[in-house]
Amino acid sequence: MTGGPEDPFASEELAERKMRFLFALRSRGVTDARVLTAMEKVDRGLFVRGIFADRAYEDMPLPIACGQTISQPSVVGLMTQALQVSARDTVLEVGTGSGYQAAILAQLARRVYTVDRYRRLVREAADLFRQLDITNITTITADGSHGLPEQGPFDRILVTAAAEDPPGPLLEQLKPGGIMVLPVGQSDAVQSLIKVTRSSRGFDYEELRPVRFVPLVEGLGSE
Repeated sequence: MTGGPEDPFASEELAERKMRFLFALRSRGVTDARVLTAMEKVDRGLFVRGIFADRAYEDMPLPIACGQTISQPSVVGLMTQALQVSARDTVLEVGTGSGYQAAILAQLARRVYTVDRYRRLVREAADLFRQLDITNITTITADGSHGLPEQGPFDRILVTAAAEDPPGPLLEQLKPGGIMVLPVGQSDAVQSLIKVTRSSRGFDYEELRPVRFVPLVEGLGSE
């Protein structure tokens, strides 16, 4: 989605849309400088294909393959901000989807493991990461509700699909002092974004905001 040298107006329009994109993030509460820098570096337009490509810089969720969605950018930013990722952290992302969230996490963390139940999504995301020369993401096709016990425990865990409760295996794979951010809800319509911090006493829960995500489904997908 770029205008070539023969089309300077298209280039100017794209630059303006990206500027509005960043302004929208700030106006919706994404204020962490590291998160904003990461989201400026990762071009959402590369992760949206087909008929919705021209809406990549709008603050809205969009359909992707396998009946999934690429999340609203401001929600991606707020979830990343709540995760408080440091440069030394190892992060598990459950729900690769388009790969957009993982690419942002990769700008902030030492290592990102991202899992999805759909082989097609994992394959396409891995191809994009290679094209973008992002080398600190490991993509895996797996049932994300079980986490990745062989790679854990993790400093940070981000879940991009809604469960009724935080899955026990993911809580177990969170390091002491670690943070998990995930949507929780019993229906598609009523969900809350939750921040879970593991302390010496157990788990502390903080409700952040209402959200709407696809459900967290066990098992592998058919595609």
